[in-house]
Amino acid sequence: MYGIIDCDNCYVSCERVFRPDLKNKPVVVLSNNDGCVVARSNEAKKMGIKAGIPYYQLEQLFPNQKIAVFSSNYELYGELTARVVDIIRQEAPAYFRYSIDECFVYLQGMEVQNLKLWGENLYKKVKQYVGVPVSIGLASTKTLAKIASSFAKKYQGYRHCCLIDTEEKRIKALKLYPIEDVWGIGRRYASKLQAMGVKTAYDFAAHNGDWVRTMFNNIVIYRTWAELNGSDCVPNEEIAKKKSICTSRSFNGMISDFASLRTHVANYAARCAEKLRRQETVTTIVAVFIHTNPFREDLQQYWNFQEKRLITPTNSTTTIVQAATEVLERICIEGYRYKKAGVIVMGIGPKSPIQQDLFDINAEQFEKMRRLDHVIDRINKVNGTETIVLGTQQYTCKDGKGKADVFANAIKHDFKSKNPTTRWSDIIKLK
Repeated sequence: MYGIIDCDNCYVSCERVFRPDLKNKPVVVLSNNDGCVVARSNEAKKMGIKAGIPYYQLEQLFPNQKIAVFSSNYELYGELTARVVDIIRQEAPAYFRYSIDECFVYLQGMEVQNLKLWGENLYKKVKQYVGVPVSIGLASTKTLAKIASSFAKKYQGYRHCCLIDTEEKRIKALKLYPIEDVWGIGRRYASKLQAMGVKTAYDFAAHNGDWVRTMFNNIVIYRTWAELNGSDCVPNEEIAKKKSICTSRSFNGMISDFASLRTHVANYAARCAEKLRRQETVTTIVAVFIHTNPFREDLQQYWNFQEKRLITPTNSTTTIVQAATEVLERICIEGYRYKKAGVIVMGIGPKSPIQQDLFDINAEQFEKMRRLDHVIDRINKVNGTETIVLGTQQYTCKDGKGKADVFANAIKHDFKSKNPTTRWSDIIKLK
């Protein structure tokens, strides 16, 4: 049996942990640069606030409505969801994290009749210890567990945990589940299936496997069909670790000077390196893309993407930042006003064993860089993200003297909450 634990309205729930006054009130969280709504509380959804709506339209569409607005605070969300995962690790025989707000568990050896009670007790423990509500789905496959978790989230009668453990429950769940919401289908394939008269997960699962192979010729779609029919065939390693990692953002305004652009790219590359170390993997390809603002037709347009292949696979911040900077130097052309940049690391594999090249860095240098990254990660975890960074990650203050906060000029976040669990300066003060 598999289970998936999904944090309900994750970003909103994390903001509410230290703001209990926002319970039962409409809350939204904005995207980078406070652009549009990416997370909504149930109260905000009932008001009609759609995901993706631009922030500036909120006041126009919902005048005189008291809506709590927050900028994205990924440091807070990462810290609190890590605590949720730590509780899951203690309660489940095996687990693997799927995303910032979802975690799969493998419940081998546990008696089926006790699983529902186990899920309900896990919800209570997470809510009590962390303050974040979760929905739990339990089934014989990961895809069915995802469906079960959506029912647990939608219907209060499940008490936050839905178990699909019989053929009758499986068929009933599939008949109620829209095909476009099935994990692994995607928008493009959902449209194709709907055109064929496939409206629900049951309609799709009822087809013959040969038909699925012939119509789609896609291993992911076939696995989804098999999972809906109760066959466990999605490999754990394919969902536990990402095959590529991208960090990118639109700038707060537009950038024309290379120095500022390089600083942004250095920060994105450092983030990619941290994510690689977190999942214990290394990369062999570092790619960078930049482009101007496509909505400014009055300005010259430019887009470019190039990559660098590394001789030795690595997750070193120094090496990845250096590689990203070299790529940026090749593709950046002066005279353009850039709106967005990003770094993508590809060719990801396990961190051990690593075959070093004869003409690359020696073993002593490699070990030194590994220890350096380990120490920096520990310091940043204890004292707050970006406590220690590379020199290229720092933005120059407007007066040209000293250095500004790492992300002070990078992202607009006028409604950003504090980080009381990771920064001493933000620790809660009791009256």
